[in-house]
Amino acid sequence: MTWIAANLDLIGELTWQHVLVAWPAIVASLLIAVPLGRVAHSSLAARGLLLTGSGALYALPSLPLFVILPAVLGTRILDPVNVVVALTLYGVALLVRTSAEAFDAVERDVRTSALALGHSRWQLFALVELPLAGPAIVAGLRVVSASTLSLVSVGSLIGVRSLGSLFTEGYARGFLTEIVVGIIGTIVLAVAFDLVILLAARLLMPWRRA
Repeated sequence: MTWIAANLDLIGELTWQHVLVAWPAIVASLLIAVPLGRVAHSSLAARGLLLTGSGALYALPSLPLFVILPAVLGTRILDPVNVVVALTLYGVALLVRTSAEAFDAVERDVRTSALALGHSRWQLFALVELPLAGPAIVAGLRVVSASTLSLVSVGSLIGVRSLGSLFTEGYARGFLTEIVVGIIGTIVLAVAFDLVILLAARLLMPWRRA
């Protein structure tokens, strides 16, 4: 406890850096994966390509990807952008399949009725399909959030600061307290992000409360 009290500023700074890397990747994953999931739902050829590709992408080890991306993006190896892009790719890989299956679950009769009432294709997506698929997509997003917050810590192995830095530095020094603080801090962040997602879902989908 003495070490924690003496290093609250450091813990707070690393927590904030962890958040700054995680949240853009989570949001970008959602914004990219949902349209791709809709495409995978509507086209059999695209479905095979997207779902197979996303599965292969998620199988890539994270650390080598963090190292390769600077050469592709033209960034410095310690640039947090590398981690954000890598985590976005992993998030999309996870969420595309969930999104496709969520749209699959929307009944054909509902779509037919909406089109018969004069909805355009865009209105069908935004006003009918997306609200009905929303709960399943939110469930997938919660998984992406937990996975992303966990993987942010891996970035500390290449020097990108986060709560994972407490784990790596504590391990290097054989200091258990620092390791435990890093692990617990990441878990607390994951729970906090999950609660934010649930709250946002309740606000954006009030009909689910009924």
